[in-house]
Amino acid sequence: MPDKSTCAGASTCDKTSCEGCAGAGKPQDFKEKLNAYSSVKKVVGVVSGKGGVGKSFVTASLACAMRKAGYQVGILDADITGPSIPKMYGIHEEAFGSEQGMIPSVAKDGTKIMSINLLMDDEEAPVIWRGPVIAGAVKQFWTDVVWGELDYLFVDMPPGTGDVPLTVFQSLPVDGVVIVTSPQELVRLIVKKAYNMARMMNIPVIGIVENYSYLRCPDCKKEIKLFGESHIDKTAGELGADVLAKIPLDPAFARAVDEERFYEMENPYLTDAAETLKKI
Repeated sequence: MPDKSTCAGASTCDKTSCEGCAGAGKPQDFKEKLNAYSSVKKVVGVVSGKGGVGKSFVTASLACAMRKAGYQVGILDADITGPSIPKMYGIHEEAFGSEQGMIPSVAKDGTKIMSINLLMDDEEAPVIWRGPVIAGAVKQFWTDVVWGELDYLFVDMPPGTGDVPLTVFQSLPVDGVVIVTSPQELVRLIVKKAYNMARMMNIPVIGIVENYSYLRCPDCKKEIKLFGESHIDKTAGELGADVLAKIPLDPAFARAVDEERFYEMENPYLTDAAETLKKI
């Protein structure tokens, strides 16, 4: 049945009368229009069923990989209450507006970034907003930001299956999602929740990235499974999904984040993931 709020006879119509309505059987389209001064070819969501698995790290790593491959790249930081992308790239200045819309900050490697941190007087101030306000801000990052010409826009989402992922899936033309996880047995359940949400929203799952897979001993080069044995291959097989990468703990990555120069990093573990992204 169509949405009665858009029907002229909303106060009197019923199931029988709606069957002859011109809008009957048509799914409602919630997609928001992209800023008129922007062109984005592919939108890739990066999601996780729980926090603490390195989702923002994977988002930035994928963005760096595609940027180094010669593509025009942007990152929409949809993690409104826990934004971390600007600091990873060493960006602290406030974004500004123009007649065309909000202008994203540009990292030293050319990656365009928009985050709530770039719109606040104090980047350390907490964002204490309710769900609808947060969802509205995410939509504005799509409709009001002058992204220019982008080949890939990566959307770094907060963990879970709440307001923001739902808003992104409904409002943006997402071409696919990358699910980020870690080796713990518990995470198998969480991965399936994220996977099932994407499928329910008719969003293709590009693949799964396992972070914190192991630590390689600097002396003997043995792989130390700090978080236990990996279950990602079994989980991916059950879901019919591809494993894009298994990324180890690497102090070099942590240093790059702390020193705010993540744009310099090479992540060889995501080579196959980058090739997959080129094909979507």
